Amino acid sequence: MLRRSRTERTGEPAAWLVVGLGNPGDDYVGTRHNLGADVVAVLADRHGGSLRRSRELALSCEVRIGGQRVALAFPQTFMNESGQSVGSLVRRHGIDDPTRIVVVHDELDLAVGTLRVKAGGGLAGHNGLKSITAHLKTQDYLRVRIGVGRPPGRRSGADHVLRRPSRAEAAELGVVVAEAVDAVEAILADGVDATMGRFNAGL
Repeated sequence: MLRRSRTERTGEPAAWLVVGLGNPGDDYVGTRHNLGADVVAVLADRHGGSLRRSRELALSCEVRIGGQRVALAFPQTFMNESGQSVGSLVRRHGIDDPTRIVVVHDELDLAVGTLRVKAGGGLAGHNGLKSITAHLKTQDYLRVRIGVGRPPGRRSGADHVLRRPSRAEAAELGVVVAEAVDAVEAILADGVDATMGRFNAGL
């Protein structure tokens, strides 16, 4: 159970909070680290939402997906401070169950174009997840992980994710972003176990 604060939501709470991780600003648009933000942008567009700057240090909106009220958000803190925004979003939207939070993010430990759905578990060294866990005091939220692969040679993981992919790789990642949108919708409609069975096939 997540702690609530004096800034609790008034009115109907959201059924879900979907957060796409990335860094704010034009310098980071199109980079591997912003794939989660790309997914949330497509979700908003698909369901008639418009992401707008909010007091929760995010671009956010609420939409209806399958009759459920869903909050969508792209934190405008930098990646390693994502939890500051997510903690505020949780309070704003009345989310008191971490399994009702879906975090979409890039994943170095998965090959380019690979998609995996995960419930809770480790953080795989991802600074955005580390920050969210620190603020929520739980790792039980759901994740949609988009593979970006390890960098070749001696390039660091941090340098790799902050770069824009090649044209061929960008096309491959565009396909998996669309799949990630479908995976989020499947979680909301069918639950995480059924979605893992569908999207994690071939593990």
